[in-house]
This record gives sequence, structure tokens and C-alpha cells, in this order.
Amino acid sequence: MVHKPLSPQSILETCYFSRFLFYYYQAEFIIPYNYRRKMKDTSISICKGIAIILMVMGHAECPSHIGRFIYEFHMPLFFITSGYFFSLKYINDEATFLKKKIKGIYWPFVKWSFFFLIIHNFMFDLGVMNEQYGNASGGVAHPYTWHQMQQNLWSIITFMGGYDVFLAGAFWFFRALFVGSILYLVVFKLVYSLRLKEFDNLCGISKHQVTKTGIMVCVIMLLLCAWKTSERLTINSIAQGGYRDLMGCFFIGCGFLMQNRLNKIQPSWWLVALLFGIVLAFAEYAPSNMAWNATFLQFVKLPVPAISGFFMLYIISRKIDLHDTVLKRFLVFCGNNTLYVFIFHIISFKLVSIVKIIYYHLDWQQIGCHMVIHEHAKDDYFWIAYTIVGVAVPLLSYRVYERAKCFMYLYFHKVSK
Repeated sequence: MVHKPLSPQSILETCYFSRFLFYYYQAEFIIPYNYRRKMKDTSISICKGIAIILMVMGHAECPSHIGRFIYEFHMPLFFITSGYFFSLKYINDEATFLKKKIKGIYWPFVKWSFFFLIIHNFMFDLGVMNEQYGNASGGVAHPYTWHQMQQNLWSIITFMGGYDVFLAGAFWFFRALFVGSILYLVVFKLVYSLRLKEFDNLCGISKHQVTKTGIMVCVIMLLLCAWKTSERLTINSIAQGGYRDLMGCFFIGCGFLMQNRLNKIQPSWWLVALLFGIVLAFAEYAPSNMAWNATFLQFVKLPVPAISGFFMLYIISRKIDLHDTVLKRFLVFCGNNTLYVFIFHIISFKLVSIVKIIYYHLDWQQIGCHMVIHEHAKDDYFWIAYTIVGVAVPLLSYRVYERAKCFMYLYFHKVSK
């Protein structure tokens, strides 16, 4: 049998295919492995991962007793984790801090708010939204006029409002985190300067001075929130009146005070049980949350269960972080990519709503319900499906996108060389 020599084209195709396999292997296995190997303490990422799942569960209209428990602490937790990473180096480098917050918080808010603004009317054309079904209290969405679209765009850019409340209802968090972070930096520097200290040499600031200043900032925020809620005052220049932003600043301060202290906590399931009991007691007998229109009593009831809930999840995260398991890797991935779950979980809910409509033979227009279909919500288990899909679809979509982008970069850049 005579073998024909390979043609130059066949050799070239073989080389390209070999490179394809090599770079795919790099993108899919080598890079993620090296990334995980470099990571050390991932407790905070795991904590955020659990919290974002709980947020989706709360939005999925889970049973009321579970929902009350979740809302006691899940949103404050994200502010606390943000404050945990606050660095004193920004005290003398405000420009870098501001650029970082604009890039990491303001720009994603504007970009995705604009995206949902553009597709809002298109969702009506597709039948995903309608003027018959809306939120649980009876509010419904309406198509935007040209003037409304322009006004919403201005609101999005100028004061982080105007976002689509039916497709991006949780976007208030972007504004609260952005305003709260900047406010914390300003107040921290102001408080310390009023004590006649200089920031020119940060090495000269003792831990005691930093801790004392951090506590004073938290006290100031609590006093402002107490004043605001007791007198029903509003900050007119901030959307929704500013309560969430002030409380966000307080919880950011709590996170900053926890720096270098969290690791000293001995993870114990007995402590988890105690903290769980505290949060549960508040959820059942003194419920509260970060509602924009909170009363003075609701404000007073929030800090204790919120901070207790953070410690509870952090200790659980420490336990999970001890072993390299599938659960740990998933929660780390989830915690490092909370942004995408946060943005797309509501629109992902529509997939489950389609199944629920078919299952119960409901009116197809109920797909427009916000955030989920309310009929039968109290006596079925579709909230579990909503939770799974609300987390899985954004994460899987992001993973496919990142893998494709990574592969294309590795393949084409190295082939070109």
C-alpha cells in the first residue's frame, strides 16, 4: 500500500487543529487551575456567593419565614464585604479611589441601565412585559415614550436613578454602594482631620487611632439615619431619599473595622447556631430590612441582625474554605461574579415563568409578573426552580463568554506570532 505524501495544505490544517486543542486545553484547564492555586483565603468570596444565592431566593418569592430571615442581613453583607477591603492608602489618593469606584460601580450601572432602557419597549413587543400583570402590589409596567426614555437616560447618568424597576429592580444597590463608599472616605478623612491629625504620613497613624476614627464614622452615620427616619427627612439630590446610602456607609464602616479581626474568630458551629438564633428571633418578632422608606423603628432593628447574619455566613464560609470541594469552587466562582447574577437574575426568571405557565395552564401574559409569577407562589415549590435558574443561567452564560474570549485571545494571538 502506497501512502501519498501530505500536501502543504493538509500539514497546515493539522498544525492549526493541534494548536486549537492546545489553546483550548490551556483556556479550559491550565489557566483556571493556576488561578485557583494562587488564591489563598477565599472566605469572603464564599460569603458573597452564599449571599447572592440568598438574594435570588428572596426575589423568587420563597416562603415568607425564609424571606424575612434572608432580608435581615443579605444586602448589608455586601456593604460589609466592600468595607472590609477599604484601604487607608486612598486617604491621600482620592483620585485613584474615585476612578476605581467609577469603573467598578458607576460605569456598570450606567451601561446595564442603558441596556435595559433600550430593550424595555422591545420586551413589550415580545410579550415578556405587558400592562396587565406586574408586581405583587398591583403595579404594572408601561412602554416608554420617547420623552420618558430621554428623561430616564438623564436620570441614569446624573444621579443613578431612572433604571427599569421591572427588569433591573435591584439596581439601587449600585447607587447606594457608590455613594456610601465615597461618603465613607470623605467622612473618615474629615473626622480624622478635625482631630488635628495629618494624613501625610499614614505609617504614623496607629491602629488605635484608625479604629477610633472608624467607630466615630459609624456613629455619625447611625445618628444621621436616626435623625432622617425619625423626622421623615429626605436627601432630595439622591434617588429614593438617601436612607440606603447612609446605611450602606454605616455597614461599609463596620466592614472596615473588621479588617485584621475576622481571622481571629474561631469558627464554631455553636457560634453559628447562636448567631442563627439571633437573626431568626429578629426575623420572627422584630423584622426589618434595607427598604428605602424605612421607619425609625425599622432602622433601629436592622444593625444587630445584619451584623449577626454577616458573622454567621462568614463562619460557615470559613468552614467551607477548609477543604477544596466542588461546593467551595462553585461558591468562590459565584462570589467572584456576583455582578452578573445581580444584573441578569430577574430576566432569567422568565424561563421558569414559561414553565410555570405551561404547568398551571395560566394566562401567557402572566410572564410579565415582577419578579416571578405570583399565582400559586405560596403553595408550590417553583421558588426553588427560580432560585436555581436565577443563579445558574447568568453564571453559565458568563462562563461560556469568558471561555470563548479566552480561547480566541490565546489562539489568534499565538497563531499570529
